[in-house]
Amino acid sequence: MQHIKGKKAVVSGGGSGIGRAIVDKLSAAGALTAVADLHIPASLPTSAHPFTCDVASATAIDSLFAGVQERLGAPDILICSAGRGIHEKLTEGDPEKWRQIIDTNLLGALRMIRAFVPGMLAAGHGDVVLVSSVSAGQAYPYGGIYAATKSALEVVAETLRQEVLPHVRVTVVAPGVTDTAFFQNTISGFHTAEDIGYGTIAADDVADAVLYALSKPPGVSVNHITLRPTAQPF
Repeated sequence: MQHIKGKKAVVSGGGSGIGRAIVDKLSAAGALTAVADLHIPASLPTSAHPFTCDVASATAIDSLFAGVQERLGAPDILICSAGRGIHEKLTEGDPEKWRQIIDTNLLGALRMIRAFVPGMLAAGHGDVVLVSSVSAGQAYPYGGIYAATKSALEVVAETLRQEVLPHVRVTVVAPGVTDTAFFQNTISGFHTAEDIGYGTIAADDVADAVLYALSKPPGVSVNHITLRPTAQPF
């Protein structure tokens, strides 16, 4: 983890679930971390700095950028973990809810990239990690909008990788069913990990994958990691 110690990171969605697990692992590895989320937990690692932020809001991203620059300086690591789920038919769903999912899962990551990656390019180094999903490229009933945002996010990741090489590394981490509050917080529809029936992986497992990519020497890029419960077929 010597490649992480002393670095500065920004984690969207860092207040809970996978994002919080990443914050904890980064802090344990010696990074200073800006935790950006709609709801900031009362307890954070001592090296973590809280920022209330809705990534779906351009104004909120501007405020986050200014706050991070003031309190931490230009970050070395950007992790886009903020996201929400939706579960409804395309022929019956609410387009306004679709817009909210697209604004958070896709445009939110794009806004974060646009705000923070230019500073990495100016510095000549950096890491961007985008938390995707095994649903990217995998159509399934009631999952069209969510899967579409994750598919688009992976196209964004590969485009970004080509635009910023060789100075900035880009990694996609695509988890399967994960034991977090994700399903309880979907904007429409309701599922639990038990309903899906494949078992789960832990948020810490996903965070370990992120730290694996970040811990590689600067000349080594881990561009895509998929991890899922062993019983999950897709």
